[in-house]
Amino acid sequence: MIKSMTGFGRCEIAEGTRKFTVEMKSVNHRYLDFNIKMPKKLNFFDSAIRGELKKYISRGKVDVFISYEDFSENTSSIRYNKELAAEYLQYLNQMAEDFGLEKDVSVSVLSRYQDVFVMEEQDVDEEELWKELQKAIEGAAEGFVQTRIAEGERLKEDLLEKLDGMLVLVDRVSERYPAIQQEYHDKLKEKVQELLGDAQVDESRLLTEVAIFADKICVDEEVVRLRSHIEATAGALREGGSIGRKLDFIAQEMNREANTILSKANDLETSACAIELKTEIEKVREQIQNIE
Repeated sequence: MIKSMTGFGRCEIAEGTRKFTVEMKSVNHRYLDFNIKMPKKLNFFDSAIRGELKKYISRGKVDVFISYEDFSENTSSIRYNKELAAEYLQYLNQMAEDFGLEKDVSVSVLSRYQDVFVMEEQDVDEEELWKELQKAIEGAAEGFVQTRIAEGERLKEDLLEKLDGMLVLVDRVSERYPAIQQEYHDKLKEKVQELLGDAQVDESRLLTEVAIFADKICVDEEVVRLRSHIEATAGALREGGSIGRKLDFIAQEMNREANTILSKANDLETSACAIELKTEIEKVREQIQNIE
């Protein structure tokens, strides 16, 4: 199977007093690029999260959104910093003596100074927390991969249809080549007879000129290579796997062969086929950009 680089996945895991929600979405990218947004308290899981996601994804720009809620009553506590409060009080009393002011420092005033009271998060079991988060990541990633596979199958069918159409065009170019030679032979013979009148036409010289012309416009090698590239692309699509980069390279080679055919084209029908081939190759290449 092949996978598209466009996908979406979501999973919500609620166990006990905790709830994790993981959402993923991706777009095309040459390499694998993660952009993970999550609460600061989960930052120490960043490396583990990336490692888990790499099991499911090999290419694409992936945005990951993780939310975490803890409904337990003892998730945080207040810590009283006695040493810091004493230092504040010492300096405030010193100021009162220095400037002859009344020592009117109250508890309510002192408690408002920075870091006298600090809200602290309760320690959590990291291993237990990771197990729950991992379940949510796996659920989102599995759904994400399924959307990629479904889109990939649609891409595959569309590409195979386009490749079949390209083979028809290649056959038309190949079939047209002998007719072009014969048409050139007939036109050349007609012109020579017009010039010589009733004189005998040197058929061997005529055939030599036709052979030189045929060699200039011969696209046999290009046709063989182009057909081979098309068949290789179709084979890779049927085989599946992470083939996006490989197919992009083959598409470049197909375009090169089509350009050569167009440059050698000597009649309107062949030129039209070559132009249509280039158009179809570009469509295929655009679609290939979506394959992982």
